[in-house]
Amino acid sequence: MKTVNDINFKDKKALIRVDFNVPLNDKFQVTDTTRIQAAKPTILKVLEDGGSAILMSHLGRPKGIEEKFSLKHIVKEVTNILGVHVKFVENCVGELAEKAAAELQNGEILLLENLRFHPEEKAGDKDFAEKLSKLGDIYVNDAFGTAHRAHASTTIIAQFFPENKCFGLLLAKEVESLNAVLNNSAKPVTAVIGGAKVSSKIDVIKNIMDKVDNIIIGGGMAYTFIKVKGGKIGESLVEDDKLDVAQEILNLAKEKNTKIHLPIDVIAADAFSEDANIQIFPANDIPDGWMGLDAGPKTNVGFSFIIAASKTILWNGPIGVFEMAKFAKGTIEMGNAIADATAEGAFSLVGGGDSVAAVKQFGFADKVSYVSTGGGAMLEMLEGKTLPGIEALLN
Repeated sequence: MKTVNDINFKDKKALIRVDFNVPLNDKFQVTDTTRIQAAKPTILKVLEDGGSAILMSHLGRPKGIEEKFSLKHIVKEVTNILGVHVKFVENCVGELAEKAAAELQNGEILLLENLRFHPEEKAGDKDFAEKLSKLGDIYVNDAFGTAHRAHASTTIIAQFFPENKCFGLLLAKEVESLNAVLNNSAKPVTAVIGGAKVSSKIDVIKNIMDKVDNIIIGGGMAYTFIKVKGGKIGESLVEDDKLDVAQEILNLAKEKNTKIHLPIDVIAADAFSEDANIQIFPANDIPDGWMGLDAGPKTNVGFSFIIAASKTILWNGPIGVFEMAKFAKGTIEMGNAIADATAEGAFSLVGGGDSVAAVKQFGFADKVSYVSTGGGAMLEMLEGKTLPGIEALLN
């Protein structure tokens, strides 16, 4: 895997695909700078070598050119984080962009306008990719969050840099961290799979079954498994059309000697509300009129024991409805257990939108080994798929 560390960028223009798809408030201020911070090491490496950096990204899902999705809104924030003045050009291809790129001096940074203002970007259009390629000497992909998309700037463009393309430091770290969990892991390996629905995680669970010793299933998806095992789940979330899939996963686990751990007790509520009445019930005996919204105290203790004995931990998806304080304890206890195991030398990888939000909200981001920046891309890698953005760099 060739990275920016293997290249000297002196007098070269690096065309870097970053993922600056960041959240903005109604005043167009960036409310979470994680993705900009994550790209900083790659960009500064280019400048320190004596080269210049041309940054391209998308923002949001614009339908044509929409002012609210302009990357001009983030220029100030990117400048602050990088500590270098960032220039901006109001297009990503064509005369304006080519002139701005040509005039860029060593040590300077240019941010191009939103790639998705052009429908050709998502369409993976070859001519559009070629126009982008004219702007730089070396292509660097550092956008893990979009590596699972065969878009012009993430995949198609690489063919115009047969010798001069490489991984950015963030993308390389993401791939290495996932490989550490999937292929080079110290045992026992435990995967914590949470969230609302079994259907969104079926392929992940099946693909990792050979590689893990334990799978802890939490969140709403647990009730489909509890129901198929004959449990009473009251009004808890369930996917009745996925009961056969849950049974298939349980059978597969038995066959492969992988232990599946489900909640043994739950905190249930009589309404999906912060103001609901709550009670603790056995996970397989929830009365009608009640819904399980978080793991119970016995479950939290049991899950913590499994995590404490693990050497490699993957966490994807929350344990309960952590957005409501009443139902956040299971997710917080899981975070504490993983943080403690990491402090004892385990390797822990957290990824997937909601679990990343949870580790940030509850202060665990610095207490785990790695927090992935790309939810969809990470899930596809865990499903065993080859990501087009990565394949394009290796070809």
